[in-house]
Amino acid sequence: MQTKLSRGLISGFAVALMLGVSPMAASAADGELTVFDWAGYEDPAFHPAYVAKHGDSPTFAFFGDEEEAFQKLRTGFKADVGHPCSQSVVKWRDAGLLKPLDTAKIPEWDNILPGFKAMKDLMTTEDGKAWMVPFDWGNTALTYRTDTVDEADITSLKAFADPKFKDRVSIGDSVDDAYALASLAIGLTDWTKMTDAQFTEASAFLRDVHKNVRLYWTDNTELSQAMAGEEVDLAWAWNETATTLQADGVPVAIKKDTVEGLSTWVCGYVLLEGGEGSEDKAYDYLNATLDPAVSSYIVTEWGYGHGNAKGMGAIDAETLASSGYGDVSAFVDKTLFQSPVPVDLKQKMIAEFEKIKAGY
Repeated sequence: MQTKLSRGLISGFAVALMLGVSPMAASAADGELTVFDWAGYEDPAFHPAYVAKHGDSPTFAFFGDEEEAFQKLRTGFKADVGHPCSQSVVKWRDAGLLKPLDTAKIPEWDNILPGFKAMKDLMTTEDGKAWMVPFDWGNTALTYRTDTVDEADITSLKAFADPKFKDRVSIGDSVDDAYALASLAIGLTDWTKMTDAQFTEASAFLRDVHKNVRLYWTDNTELSQAMAGEEVDLAWAWNETATTLQADGVPVAIKKDTVEGLSTWVCGYVLLEGGEGSEDKAYDYLNATLDPAVSSYIVTEWGYGHGNAKGMGAIDAETLASSGYGDVSAFVDKTLFQSPVPVDLKQKMIAEFEKIKAGY
């Protein structure tokens, strides 16, 4: 993961002024297409068909979380393709940031996992318009060092607030992942129905967790380095963290069978309104990410599922099972799906999480 991230950062200086972002947040390649993405997704192995056709990757600009991306786009930042997750697509669309997709230009559209195509207001709306091409999906789950943490101490997500883990915990600097953890910890698996009392209880839990937090991670590289360096024993992390650390021989595992469960999300690519690049290349990029040839790489190297059912079905059963994708129904059991929450609740979460991180 370090090499994937570094490749994007090193080349960033060439387009920083053009994009209007920090040089450490841009990766220059094809100047006719800009993808606004999470750091690390510039990996050419995620879009090999695009590179084969055009000779290079698109230009990438990076964001730390979706709220940051949303605010940048609202204030005039220009890009052609974005990579939001399920809980943000409706917000981005309602703010006028998205263009509907022409699915006739997406040959693999019919091979998208059926459950994703059925997601209300995410993939398609009642008027038949489509908005997102699902690319990656997975969990945010309890991740721990097996050499320093006794599994008997982490049967519940409440372990994140246990004083025995003081200064040994890390959770993402993401309001969505934080409140997914808090919602599950208080016994809530549908956060769209969160009451005021439950919001207060969830926020109180996060304040207790804050007492143990060593760092709020912003990307997998930061968290992986902290866990590999024995600074962090217990993390609320994406599948990628354990997958990459295990490949490096670090004794880390995901515990998906806590009493309360885990969080599940799906992210994908959208067309951004106002993009100044080539729309033909934008569709080339969407199609390259949905190519079934990408499925095996994203599962084995990153630990995520891919949005293409045909590609996932071509992976051998043993590999799928070892990665946790052998039984999709079991995958989503006891999970909080990060679906869109009401706007007023999301704003409360954002404001409260900032207070919590500041120690208030």
